[in-house]
Amino acid sequence: MMDSMKTRAADLLHHRSAGLKKGDPISLPIVPAATFHLPEVAGASHFYGRNGMTTWEAVEEQLSLLEDAPCVSFPSGMAAISAALMATLKVGARLIIPADGYYVTRVLSQGFLVPFGVEVVEIATSDYAAYDFSGAAVVYLETPSNPGLDVVDITAVSARAHAAGALVVVDNTTMTPLLQRPLGLGADLVVAADTKAPAGHSDVLFGHVAGRDAGLMARVRDWRRLSGAVPGPFEAWQVHRGIETLELRLERMCASAGVIAERLAAHKAVANLRYPGLAGDPSYAVSKAQMAGFGFLIGFELADEARAEQFLSECPYIVQSTSFGGTHTSGERRARWGDKVAPGFIRLSVGIEPLEPLWQAMEAALNA
Repeated sequence: MMDSMKTRAADLLHHRSAGLKKGDPISLPIVPAATFHLPEVAGASHFYGRNGMTTWEAVEEQLSLLEDAPCVSFPSGMAAISAALMATLKVGARLIIPADGYYVTRVLSQGFLVPFGVEVVEIATSDYAAYDFSGAAVVYLETPSNPGLDVVDITAVSARAHAAGALVVVDNTTMTPLLQRPLGLGADLVVAADTKAPAGHSDVLFGHVAGRDAGLMARVRDWRRLSGAVPGPFEAWQVHRGIETLELRLERMCASAGVIAERLAAHKAVANLRYPGLAGDPSYAVSKAQMAGFGFLIGFELADEARAEQFLSECPYIVQSTSFGGTHTSGERRARWGDKVAPGFIRLSVGIEPLEPLWQAMEAALNA
């Protein structure tokens, strides 16, 4: 990981330290307040829970340190994605989204944005490099894509999109701001599901939007306030606690993923493996240039649906789960959700288990 990211990881652990007074709790307090004492409104730091709470603001401070930009928190990743799209689109606008990215973004776009008069154009992640963005209002990309792990050159795409007059929104869920910072590569807004690796313990939904344009971020905050899409204080506390160990967990997860990807690629039962950190991966060069690490997700295919399901059920160290980024290694056959992948395609999220016991269990399940 780059030294600057290490410094940010250290800073976030102490982001509250300077403000602590004698006798204050070191752990972030949970403040479950919907209303506040208001003998008069002028000068009040808080006045209603839908407008702001100290516990989410502490999480936003952490995320702002990592993103190097203002952040607005939300009760889920999809709430953050919705806010970014509602803040940047209007009737008649053209939206470019990945045809092979997170499927719920496509469902939202087709089910709600199209009826509201937005033109939605779906293209493959690999096509962003040469696509003509003329007429687009928003170019939305996800890199690496979920679940195929194709990678987009954010700097190049952002430059072309801006030249066409479009804003650029990047879903950075798979990488987190410790491994990739799209705002520094030209994006206008970043969205992410902090449900995944930042919270890290598979027990809370959360998301955020980050951006450096004050006008855009004001729109995002207004959407949160007016729509009521606000996180709860306990959930914010859970995410704050999770982020404190994010750098440590990512170090183990990414290191293990790199080794496991190499071993899976060499196994006779495995085909079409994708991991950005492998030198032979089509995304390796771009990934190395714009990421501080290669992540913890691996995509690969087994012979068919039955073989994939057998592997997942027989490996005792793989939790069958539809999310990723948790402490436990998890995997699922993504075709069951309608993703355009082979029936035997598996998305594997490597957790923090010790490497060798994890691999031995996987190898045994592959050889069964």
